[in-house]
Amino acid sequence: MKTIVIIQARMGSTRLPGKIVKPLGTTDVLTYVTSRCQQIKHIEDVIVATSTLLQDDAVETWCQKNGVTCFRGSEEDVLDRFVQCAKLYNPDYVMRVTADCPFVDYELASAIVEMMEYERKDLVSLAGNLPRGLAVELLSYQSLLTIHEKGHEPRHREHVTYYANEYEEEFTRAIYKVPSNRLYPELRITLDTEEDYALCLAIANHFKDELIPSEEVIQFLLDHPEIAKLNAYIEQKSVK
Repeated sequence: MKTIVIIQARMGSTRLPGKIVKPLGTTDVLTYVTSRCQQIKHIEDVIVATSTLLQDDAVETWCQKNGVTCFRGSEEDVLDRFVQCAKLYNPDYVMRVTADCPFVDYELASAIVEMMEYERKDLVSLAGNLPRGLAVELLSYQSLLTIHEKGHEPRHREHVTYYANEYEEEFTRAIYKVPSNRLYPELRITLDTEEDYALCLAIANHFKDELIPSEEVIQFLLDHPEIAKLNAYIEQKSVK
């Protein structure tokens, strides 16, 4: 089973511009994300998919400097960007990661890929809620093409798998049971605001290891509620 990881990355952000290249630990946010994705087992390649906007030249430059494959496509039609990127590899499955998740759970992602090697369904659904910022999405390439063909609304083009969530009956799903030590949905370990950045900095400065297991990150926040509170009140943007 050929599986690739596509990391959605761009410099533009209404609440925290340039967030993906901000310093984090001894490196930067995008290094954290790509390094952790490269730890996922049974992955063919990790690609950063950014836009053709001039401001995202910085993303391509970062990729060239760090030896990471870069693809550039539409800024607004993110779904098309993903599809055009995936077409270059003709994979069986595509894993979607966003670059604003510096502590993405590579161990959980590995388990999901291993499960799909046996299940061979269209998509994976998680039974249980993770902290925001740790999850990945895995879907078959054929499902991605179906979503691209049928999803015409702006929300479908901006949010890659949204069509599949609206029309669940059109897709088969493998169910992955989230381990109990990950079931802390009240935690926010993503990067969209200055408060999020402060929390991520606190984690990175404590561990000084970009590959720290996500379960240890969770435990650190549980042991230090004053840090977890830094961004606890931040509301996630709604899908329009």
